[in-house]
Amino acid sequence: MKYLFSLSLLVLLTYSTVDAQRVGHLDSQALLSEMPEVRGAESNLEAYQAQLQKKGQQMIESFQRKYQELAQKEQAGEIAPKRLEEETQKLREEEQKIQTYEQEMQQKVMTRREELLKPILDRVNAIIEDVAKEKGFDYVIDVSAGSLLYVDDEFDITEIVRDRIGIE
Repeated sequence: MKYLFSLSLLVLLTYSTVDAQRVGHLDSQALLSEMPEVRGAESNLEAYQAQLQKKGQQMIESFQRKYQELAQKEQAGEIAPKRLEEETQKLREEEQKIQTYEQEMQQKVMTRREELLKPILDRVNAIIEDVAKEKGFDYVIDVSAGSLLYVDDEFDITEIVRDRIGIE
């Protein structure tokens, strides 16, 4: 009986060793931060965002100016209550437009970020996949995610991917 158990255990250990999966790792944040294409895309994105923010700031300044003018007219008694109510409603609508613009601006920036980075990330992912296949890895883990407690540098493919991308 002990012999059968030992034989079963040996077969199980042999099978699990043969079926062991190889896992490589890399630091995508470090890799991407070194890529000139990513820095160029981020610069382009910052310029686009600044342009959108400038328009939003102009909308806010216009709103504030109108609000102050209305408040001054009200304090001076230069505006009838009905007209004050109409102008207040217009300001509420303008404020809503500003809020809508801010939400649209955030969406536009996210969309532009995806447009700019997608080709770069697709290229990097293809290189990672090629390197993983060449090295016989079943999985490649991104250590920049930060949840790994131990990583053996023997399986780090960051430098290989960096070389294939052309980062010096």
